[in-house]
Amino acid sequence: MSDDFFELFDLRVEVVIPPDARVLCGAKPGDHFELRGEMLHLPPGQGMSIYSLAAVLPLLAAKQRPTQANDWMTTDGEVACPDPHCGTRLRIVRTGTRRFRHAETTAVQRP
Repeated sequence: MSDDFFELFDLRVEVVIPPDARVLCGAKPGDHFELRGEMLHLPPGQGMSIYSLAAVLPLLAAKQRPTQANDWMTTDGEVACPDPHCGTRLRIVRTGTRRFRHAETTAVQRP
């Protein structure tokens, strides 16, 4: 097919620490990773708590897709650290779009 393209948003997921928040996960303000297509990229030498990552991962595929203006997935972009005693948050920001071809991303044929 000549028109089998679709677009996904690239995402940047950045640590946000409110003033006076207690940090227990080892995060620092500005720590981040980027999601480009299905590939997660961390800056060299930077880590990310697997527990914080586990809290945000289920939302990323939905945040990559276009949504309606009134959908909460469009407007809500912060995920709390799963430790109730840690005040950090992960902010999900759409940074651009990336184009893919269906035939290059799956072996399943379109109907």
